[in-house]
Amino acid sequence: MYRNRKLLDVLRQSPCQACGRSDGTIVAAHSNQLRDGKGRGLKAHDYRCAALCYTCHAEIDQGSKLSKAERIETWEEAHRKTIGWLFENDYLTLTS
Repeated sequence: MYRNRKLLDVLRQSPCQACGRSDGTIVAAHSNQLRDGKGRGLKAHDYRCAALCYTCHAEIDQGSKLSKAERIETWEEAHRKTIGWLFENDYLTLTS
C-alpha cells in the first residue's frame, strides 16, 4: 500500500477539484474502487486521491443526489484535475 503524508498535506492547499471552493475543508479523498486498492478497512493508495472539499467528499462517499456511476465519474474527473493541479503548481515534476 503506497502512503505519502507530504502528498496528502499538499493537497490541502488545492481548491476543490469538483466545485472549485477554497474553504479550508479540502482533503485528499481516496478512491472507493477495489481496483485502486480499496478494501474492508483499507484506503486506496495515496496516489489515487482527489482534492475535495467536505461537501463534495461527503456527496461522493455517502450522498444520495448522484447515482453510483455519477459518483464514480465525479471522483475520477476530480482525480484527473488533482494530478493536473499538482503538475501545474510544480509539486510534481518530470526529470529526464
